[in-house]
Amino acid sequence: MTTLVGDTRRSAPAAPSTPALALRWALTQGLLRTAMSARARAGNADGRMLHDPAMQAEPWEHYHRLRESRPFATGPFGRITAHHDITTAVLRSDDFGVADRDRVLPAAVRAGIRLLGPRPYAGVDAPPSMLVVDPPDHARYRRLVTRAFTAKAVAALRTRTEEITTGLLDDMERELRGGPVDLVANYAALVPVTVIAEMLGVPQEMRTTLLTWGDGAAATLDMGLPWQRYALAERSLAAFDAWLREHLRSLRANPGEDLLSKLVGVADDDGTGLTEQELVATSMLILAAGFETTVNLISNGANRLFEHPDQRAVLADDPSLWPNAVDEVLRHDSPVQRTGRMARRDTVVEGVPVAEGEIVVTVLGAANRDPAVFTDPDRFDVARPNAKEHVAFSSGIHYCLGAALARMEGEVALRSLFTRFPDLAPAGTPTRRPTTILRGFASLPVR
Repeated sequence: MTTLVGDTRRSAPAAPSTPALALRWALTQGLLRTAMSARARAGNADGRMLHDPAMQAEPWEHYHRLRESRPFATGPFGRITAHHDITTAVLRSDDFGVADRDRVLPAAVRAGIRLLGPRPYAGVDAPPSMLVVDPPDHARYRRLVTRAFTAKAVAALRTRTEEITTGLLDDMERELRGGPVDLVANYAALVPVTVIAEMLGVPQEMRTTLLTWGDGAAATLDMGLPWQRYALAERSLAAFDAWLREHLRSLRANPGEDLLSKLVGVADDDGTGLTEQELVATSMLILAAGFETTVNLISNGANRLFEHPDQRAVLADDPSLWPNAVDEVLRHDSPVQRTGRMARRDTVVEGVPVAEGEIVVTVLGAANRDPAVFTDPDRFDVARPNAKEHVAFSSGIHYCLGAALARMEGEVALRSLFTRFPDLAPAGTPTRRPTTILRGFASLPVR
């Protein structure tokens, strides 16, 4: 019998007060923002990129320059790598764990943060989120989630995903008769949020709210957030947390066949399930990751195919290439651009000592254009033989649990879109999302 530890009936945490939130921002993101700006002014190219929207929109030349240093270049807060083999080695090494961003702050500041205490609400960027914990906790969370999130369940979703895309494309066809339509708001965002909402037993009327919360919370993965974006992100997390606790209570009382109902009841071999906080954090991560990165995959893929009509023609002639085309999108314009790791002990990477506690940033978007692995890496080629060798889903124990789902959704969404609308074209200037870790479009007008 499953044992759910903790008080499952406690009230949801209140939205953060402005003074407390402002103090936490000042000690964390505000200080990091000031430090990054100083390093950028001192000539650190990566520090500049993290604050320069133009460089963020087209970071490829910067990535090539980073690759001139091996194994590491110097980032604003330590070591950074743009090499595919070094990235893979670091992500797979037991000598490295998830990065604690606060470690780059002075000891006195870290002490002040500890006095503030943890957030009263869950987040995707703080423990017990599976994204930011190491074994043994990570192994336990992943084992429990995997029991509910099976490959068979993902395969069974393909038909339903095709039905969802057909309905959305029907709606879009009607709207296109009246003029340009935003592909992100009307399609790229709605496909994955509808699929994951159904998987998790979330009412359909909540999908727009989930997108709003997810878009706000996505910024928490970045460093050096300005105050307004930080406050929006934290309030999004608090609202997301409050709704999830109530939703999970409903599922305990009336469980269904959805993934969250299974997660509430899933147990380890000793009968121990997830605590209340672990369950909320895990559910939040599955929900957010279930649509946040896939929105970017679909919008990035559509944009790349707009830019390369020759590759659209290749896919029209040989539709069997669509699965490979999705991997080429993931490689060429990765939805997640970078992730950090921290040395758990003194170690050595290709002859270079790395001390315990040092942070290494692996630039996934740069590793995916490494000429040592990918011939002519800046060329977008839907028939590329080794497109699947990308690290867009990370590597090692933190390899994306939803990779198969994202690939399936990306393939169905893009294939259906360009089959239905072979002459679809941009209808204005697209707008990039203002995030650095996650790369995608806020809007993509089409006609």
